[in-house]
Amino acid sequence: MAFDSRLLNGIGVVSAVVEAGSFARAGEALGLTQPAVSRAVARLEQRIGIRIFNRTARSISLTDEGRRYYEAVAPLIAGIEDATLSAGRAKALVRGRLRVNVDGAFGHFVLTRRLGAFLDQYPDLAVDVAVRDAMGDLVGDGFDVAVRFGYPEPSNLRAELLLETRVLTCASASYIARYGAPSHPRDLVNGHQCVLLRDPSTGRPYEWEFSRGGETIPFQASGRLMVHDTGSLIGGCLGGIGMAQLLELYAENLLGEGKLVQMLPEWSDETFPLYAYHRASNLVSAKVSAFLSFVRQITR
Repeated sequence: MAFDSRLLNGIGVVSAVVEAGSFARAGEALGLTQPAVSRAVARLEQRIGIRIFNRTARSISLTDEGRRYYEAVAPLIAGIEDATLSAGRAKALVRGRLRVNVDGAFGHFVLTRRLGAFLDQYPDLAVDVAVRDAMGDLVGDGFDVAVRFGYPEPSNLRAELLLETRVLTCASASYIARYGAPSHPRDLVNGHQCVLLRDPSTGRPYEWEFSRGGETIPFQASGRLMVHDTGSLIGGCLGGIGMAQLLELYAENLLGEGKLVQMLPEWSDETFPLYAYHRASNLVSAKVSAFLSFVRQITR
């Protein structure tokens, strides 16, 4: 079919709806009424012959066909925006609003503590950081990029390994005074307490293991406290309730300040990966590229 320039307007409206999460908020961002947004989406749906959104009285979500369409056109729209701005200064390319999806460990203890330098570098950029147990639907929920610990699951997203950080077993001085310090993983079965972290994908505690050289010893950790987030895990460990397995990327400051002590340091070869995720396209927007460069710097 012949290209209709009005398609670009409709695609822009769809992109605003995905980012805002509703027709009303998209209208506010675009300076349109909610009915005008609804009509623009309906015209685009009629033009391309698919239903883009599932609509209910309380929420909207992308249909399967709508998601595939949005994944294909969103990078192109971002490329057009960047090309339009390319006549200005390089910093002018990094502007608008960047929506970032992170897990609690990275969001609370790494990203937000260091984000000020990034915001200072790009004064025309605003950042929304959403901490979530699971990444969910990155595209459908309107996120630009995600940074999360753990191994990637199969998806249409591009996953970039940022680093592999060691898993350290830590305890407070008060815990050591009460229970002693183990000299070997097998000593943990003799009355030691562990603070357990719930795996949101299974509902069960994460499994513990100890690695040295090529040897790995699995351990069935047990304790009276199970938590659902990293902040509570660190809090329980600092409070002397039990030992905890923490990631070195955020535990190193606590160890350096003497607030925690590393247990069994010779058995700490186990690592856990940190990945960045974004749409699988060669047309990565300037704001996403700038953010990924920043994250690579702070995780070196």
